[in-house]
Amino acid sequence: MSRRAAPTILDVAHRAGVSKSLVSLVMRGAPNVSEDKRKAVLAAADELGYRPNAAARSLARQRTYLIGVLVSDFGNPFFSEMLEGVEEAAFAADYRALFNTGSRIPEREVIALETLLQLRTEGVVLASPRFDDVELAKIPRSVPVVMVGKDTRAAGVDVVMNDDHHGAELVVQHLVSLGHRRIAHIHGLPGAGAAARLDGFVEAMRRRSLDPVLIEGGFTEDAGEAGAQRLLDAGPLPTAVFAANDISAVGVMRTLEAAGLHIPRDISLVGYDNVDFSSLEHIALSTVDQPRRQIGTLAVQLLLERIGGSRTRSKRVTVEPSLVVRATTAAPRVG
Repeated sequence: MSRRAAPTILDVAHRAGVSKSLVSLVMRGAPNVSEDKRKAVLAAADELGYRPNAAARSLARQRTYLIGVLVSDFGNPFFSEMLEGVEEAAFAADYRALFNTGSRIPEREVIALETLLQLRTEGVVLASPRFDDVELAKIPRSVPVVMVGKDTRAAGVDVVMNDDHHGAELVVQHLVSLGHRRIAHIHGLPGAGAAARLDGFVEAMRRRSLDPVLIEGGFTEDAGEAGAQRLLDAGPLPTAVFAANDISAVGVMRTLEAAGLHIPRDISLVGYDNVDFSSLEHIALSTVDQPRRQIGTLAVQLLLERIGGSRTRSKRVTVEPSLVVRATTAAPRVG
């Protein structure tokens, strides 16, 4: 069976009984078209299943009004609300967002990014990519770039960051106020933001003359489980654990509970990110909230400043985290 040819603008013009140029005006949303003609053209386009050729239209305008977004991991719920902020801010400015991922594999991220650039996106938001600054430095030569969730000093790149150093300070402050002195951090190195959280934790502990306990972990549930097992194998347990993020905290929780420990009676647990599932009743995780939607909105705002030419110098914006206390933290058990 032969494939039916896609309807053209000329087909729409014939069906509506108007000129080809008038169809073009309607499809562009031009105001100087009578309502009767507009309705006739749109009805004809709907009957035929006609869709304007976006590629041809962008070539004519020399604009695409597209923003590319490279996300390191679509499976991480941290990004979902941030992407909502990106999409809403782009839509409000009459732009559209295209999303792609390299699934946390640097080589695939480079390919995914190249795909976005080949689609002639006018700017790119990078959400915690894994590739290095050598690759990153190449991008601003062609389009404006905003990095979110990961710090960089690459020339020409704008950055929107949560203050992860302060976020870790909030965790230590909360746990110490409950009476905890032996606190472990299952960190997320080399993940985005992990170094700042680690530094903030260590500094906050030492400022209070406490010895930080550091355990290798990661930003996945499996990494949290492995980190908790390392903690169990290391000897005397701390009274509280600060996990790399909420996803890893779930892995920590599972391993500690499988070992017969009750949270928070035997050991307190704090995550990071405040993703949606952390508020579920059976998890009720104390955590640090990152204003993810705000981060996405700010990223688009910075990108549009560059695209519009109102700013040429790089800009760094830091947003403030906040502590969310739920059921996984309590005063340490006595005795």
